[in-house]
Amino acid sequence: MNLRSRRLDVPSFQALTALVLALSCLFTLSPPAAWSAYGKDGPPSFADLSEQVKHAVVNISTTQVLKENPMQPFMAPNSPFREFFGDEFFKRFFGDTPSGSMKTHALGSGMIIDTEGLILTNNHVVEKADEIKIRTDAQREYDAKVVGRDPKTDLALIRVTPDKDFPKPVKLGNSDAIRVGDWVMAVGNPFGLGHTVTAGIISAKGRVIGAGPYDDFLQTDAAINPGNSGGPLFDMNGEVVGVNTAIVAQGQGIGFAIPINLAKEILVQLKTGKVIRGWLGIMIQDITPELAQSFDIQETKGVIVADLVADGPAEKAGLKRGDVITRLNGKEVENAHALSRMVASTAPEATITLQVIRDGKSREIKAAIGTMPADGAEAAPSKKESTWGLTVQNLTPELAQRFEWDAAEHGVVISSVQPGSPAADVKLRPGDLIKEINRQKIQNLKDYNQALQKVKKGESLLLLVKRGDRTFYVPLKAPADQ
Repeated sequence: MNLRSRRLDVPSFQALTALVLALSCLFTLSPPAAWSAYGKDGPPSFADLSEQVKHAVVNISTTQVLKENPMQPFMAPNSPFREFFGDEFFKRFFGDTPSGSMKTHALGSGMIIDTEGLILTNNHVVEKADEIKIRTDAQREYDAKVVGRDPKTDLALIRVTPDKDFPKPVKLGNSDAIRVGDWVMAVGNPFGLGHTVTAGIISAKGRVIGAGPYDDFLQTDAAINPGNSGGPLFDMNGEVVGVNTAIVAQGQGIGFAIPINLAKEILVQLKTGKVIRGWLGIMIQDITPELAQSFDIQETKGVIVADLVADGPAEKAGLKRGDVITRLNGKEVENAHALSRMVASTAPEATITLQVIRDGKSREIKAAIGTMPADGAEAAPSKKESTWGLTVQNLTPELAQRFEWDAAEHGVVISSVQPGSPAADVKLRPGDLIKEINRQKIQNLKDYNQALQKVKKGESLLLLVKRGDRTFYVPLKAPADQ
């Protein structure tokens, strides 16, 4: 009996031991559910991070005054639309549509970047705004003014007058260090709903989406919607790695952000009101396998110089048509887009070293960077320009063709004239070319803005204007409220 009992007890003891060992392994080796779901680098909740950073994110609302109601052509007494549909149709669907100006409103987001009231956002959020207001998550509202804009990177800087309750600024991180697959969190004002937090990962880096000449976007699957523009994209340390900018309307989970390192490169210039970029004066193109064979080079990296601007920095340095640029200051040039960004981010008058292949042989060429023509576009609309009722632009090939100007002409072309302004009083009109201001020659926007800055309060302007084959002087009287 005892032996039988032992025979019965031994298997039972072994089964019990196996069960204990199995449970021990289960509790010892199995990770917590949250850890296995998020991975060791991801938190089970974004609540602490959100609470840490959301106070530095602001909602932006803008107002633009349109000089002419867009419905006015349809509502005119002699309009065929009005005759066909009748007054009741327009009143039913559009209400009473007043003549003259009307206000439009837009929404966006921004981030406080210092204690002096500077806020970083997108250029397209504020570029046409006549009035800008920001609201913090504490529902405090402040009036803002544009400090600097850069349409080419779609970045802008606005300023408010801070008070003792003004939130602390965000921390700007390092977008070069962020990796594909890293967690990120977006905070913004989608559809005007106020402070909204979404999370995702970095899906890709270095995206070129055709938004501008210096595209270098971070792609993320964190939800970005209309109204998120200008808001921050945070890493898990609570530092900004991007400025949320664009969405793909037909896509799901595809959004784009400007790398914060690109923004940091131009912040100093934005604070001065203009952005000035480096310029070589060359037309370039990417290398295809066929071109590589023709130019006797082994790889398709680098760019081919297709043409040079006469007397430009590249021509003065000795570059020639057909040269293949492979490196700039020792850094490999991947393609034409990359070289454009590298040159643009180099300060004018700086000397660079280009590695060039010419006739199958490698050589180094030193070049002094110039200032990009027609750049340095004013970030903020010029107060003095609006005082006179003029909006002008550099005479680009497109505008020259539109207004039938010779491509060799110089000056700034009037693109719009404000009704009731001094410019309208003397019958200036879009397409007129301003050649001089107060006897000072005007070649481009830079000359134009500098000339306006010299005009003292109460002084008049003397413009030399070209219209068709005629050139004539036009005096503009200073408005009474100047």
